[in-house]
Amino acid sequence: MTNEQGLVVVDAANVVGSVPDGWWRDRRGAAERLRDSLVPFASAGLPGLPGPLEIVLVVEGAAAGAGSVPGVRVEAAPGEGDDLVVELVAAGSGAGRDCLVVTADRGLRRRVEAYGARCAGPRTVRPLPPRPRDVT
Repeated sequence: MTNEQGLVVVDAANVVGSVPDGWWRDRRGAAERLRDSLVPFASAGLPGLPGPLEIVLVVEGAAAGAGSVPGVRVEAAPGEGDDLVVELVAAGSGAGRDCLVVTADRGLRRRVEAYGARCAGPRTVRPLPPRPRDVT
């Protein structure tokens, strides 16, 4: 289906919220850290989707102040982030692009799969932090 670089749309609220690391104290900062961690994937690609990739991070609410950086475009949703994710996928798949959405939200997955997008969970781009060792 690919006739140009793949499109990866990341549901920032869902991916950031997948790791309880205090993100709720600074939502914009958490979105910016996620954005920065996504940059290497733009050239290296992701499993099943080789680079180069266009990566779009969809933010909403208090995280909306995060800006784009080379390799990752940040789109602030005017309302629900899920609606913007679907809109981006519809445009990308309509143009014949391979689309991957990174989210664990089942409802959003169903919506974007209707446009032919594949989905992957947050661990695809954000591995869980190491567990603290038991010290005895």
